Amino acid sequence: MPQPLILVLDAAPAPRLGRLTGQARIRHTDGHGLARQLPHADVLLVWDFTSDAVREAWPGAGPRPRWVHTASAGVDRLLCPELAASPTVVTNARGVFELPIAEYVAGLVLAFAKDLPGTLELQRQRRWRHRETRRLAGSRAVVVGAGPIGREIMRLLHGLGVQVALVGRTARRTIHGVEDLDRLAAGADWVICAAPLTASTHGMFDARFFGLLQPSARFVNVGRGPLVVEEDLAEALRRRWIAGAALDVFQEEPLDRESPLWDVPELIVSPHMSGDTAGWRDRLAEQFVAMYERWAAGEPLPNIVDIQRGYVPSEDIPA
Repeated sequence: MPQPLILVLDAAPAPRLGRLTGQARIRHTDGHGLARQLPHADVLLVWDFTSDAVREAWPGAGPRPRWVHTASAGVDRLLCPELAASPTVVTNARGVFELPIAEYVAGLVLAFAKDLPGTLELQRQRRWRHRETRRLAGSRAVVVGAGPIGREIMRLLHGLGVQVALVGRTARRTIHGVEDLDRLAAGADWVICAAPLTASTHGMFDARFFGLLQPSARFVNVGRGPLVVEEDLAEALRRRWIAGAALDVFQEEPLDRESPLWDVPELIVSPHMSGDTAGWRDRLAEQFVAMYERWAAGEPLPNIVDIQRGYVPSEDIPA
């Protein structure tokens, strides 16, 4: 009986899968060859998680892989009706990005509170201008997205003395539902988006939402770009409806050099890097190898995505 075939939708640098030598056949493809290769694969590793190739190639004739793993937290770029209707199991890279993203968010919150962007700009201008900064302890944050990333953000902000309300899709014992979001956001100093991109969350942060916030509030998005109506956020900053914002994800990536977002006042732009710490690709490859060995042994896979919801469901947080 031939060894299972792992098809890798590649991106440079390629994943290190040497530990699977003798356990599986490994074949690499780009987006153009994916549709042709899919019927022959037992497992698909979506290493190029910025590609839409899976969603485009999945519909068609022939068998499809029994398991698809994406080397990312989000699965919105690969889901399509045909995949959702199939028996294929989809998993994600839950467990790799949570702490780095939470650290990045904590760094942004501290930078805003202590006006580090202002300090760097004044240094560039060689200007000595003393000013007062904001105390972080006792401030209030709303974290939108009750998955592992949102929970890790909550944990780190708690450690800085911030009062944090966590908002998820539905209310649970220790998590607020989306019906509470407007009320909580209206009194928040920090609103942090770590939500998945689904049909119900697309464009949820718009002019109406930014109009609810305090003039002193700051908004941070480390979820998905299309969650935010970027033009509305830019206008809210220009009109000083809110004090500042930071975007690590965008509707179109990479952000075009001519995008007006580069010049929006009080907006920090970063190139989708909040979860990428040194060695992150190796950790993703190690995670996949460990998951493959479980799959090959017939053991249950972790990180199984609920296709209808578009993310891996999380248990309630202990009180």
